[in-house]
Amino acid sequence: MTTDTLNWTAVCAADAILPNTGVCARVEDRHVAVFRVGRDRFYAIDNIDPKSGASILARGLVGNLGERIVVASPMYKNHFDLATGECLEAPEQSVRAWQVRCEGDRLLVAC
Repeated sequence: MTTDTLNWTAVCAADAILPNTGVCARVEDRHVAVFRVGRDRFYAIDNIDPKSGASILARGLVGNLGERIVVASPMYKNHFDLATGECLEAPEQSVRAWQVRCEGDRLLVAC
């Protein structure tokens, strides 16, 4: 799908997320973790940790492993690539990555 055919849902103001942290939003009845990395990079992945079933990935620690920007799950410390949703320790536990964009001061996630 092109970005023109996607449905975009506003989730929060960009400034509502402190750099290198995440927040949880509800998009089409799914829990989505939206992250701000540095000043102006934003990512979104499913918020449900596949190993625990808890809605907690937005609370994880943001960092990098080599060139990959990741979040570490607060429960089992698995690392999820913020660009792709891939779980680096257990690829079968990967999560969905969502498209995210900033319009003015609002963050939108694609459905």
